[in-house]
Amino acid sequence: MQRRLFLAAGGALAGFGLWRVRSHAANLDPLADFALTGQLTQGGWARGKAPLDTARLLFGGREVRLAPDRTFFIAFDRDAPPRAELVAEMNDGGASKGQFAIAPRSWQIERIPIGPRPGSAPSEEFARRREAELAQIKAARLRDNAVDGWRQKFIYPVFGRISGRFGSQRIYNGTPGAYHSGMDIATGTSGTPFVAPADGVVILAADSAFTLEGRLLMIDHGMGLNSAFLHCSSHAVKTGDRVHQGQFIGRIGATGRATGPHLHWSIKWREARLDPLLFVGNMPG
Repeated sequence: MQRRLFLAAGGALAGFGLWRVRSHAANLDPLADFALTGQLTQGGWARGKAPLDTARLLFGGREVRLAPDRTFFIAFDRDAPPRAELVAEMNDGGASKGQFAIAPRSWQIERIPIGPRPGSAPSEEFARRREAELAQIKAARLRDNAVDGWRQKFIYPVFGRISGRFGSQRIYNGTPGAYHSGMDIATGTSGTPFVAPADGVVILAADSAFTLEGRLLMIDHGMGLNSAFLHCSSHAVKTGDRVHQGQFIGRIGATGRATGPHLHWSIKWREARLDPLLFVGNMPG
């Protein structure tokens, strides 16, 4: 027996095919579904609820953690393919599978008819320092805390002018440069306080400026979702602190590789880079 359902997601109707595969002794509820809500688009995210009696949930072939109430969080990279699949393996040996569309987006692309500016090779000292910095960032993202910030509606860490948008990219004479991995918010000055966009645990508060990120602050929101705040002038929290949505956590600066004071806010889920705008909506005012 197969049954297909269409679910509303993120306020818009999204095609989401759901079917159940019966095991030899299964007695499954055909109306159960994944109840996805969120932003089913590149750089977006979704929350859902696994069917009753789910033993294990897979997204893209990888296991997704379930909260005690069977809710879960998944997200979609900036370059996510057009379709994705969830599989709920049931305790009785059956499975619920759902395939759904990931909407494509148009990114701000600047095409420059010359090659990238040549630069000198990094020094050995820079390479050693950068390797240590990247190791700290990787170790921070491996920390797993029992926090529920992922369930919340995120808020802006600070209000100001959006001076850099997620996903924007330059292409030099046909060669793509790295795309912008977060949102830049400028207030016109250093020292402006910013707050936690959601509950979490501080997983990295760099004591000294990293070569690129400057004074880096990272927060784990749970379920593999984390925020990073770059170029800070100072931090008001330390590694291991629990923070609450709206709590003062640092001040904007221009440390690291920055042309002026601003807050670079990036969000990741696992390896996927996400668009903060899809968590908070348009900047007020």
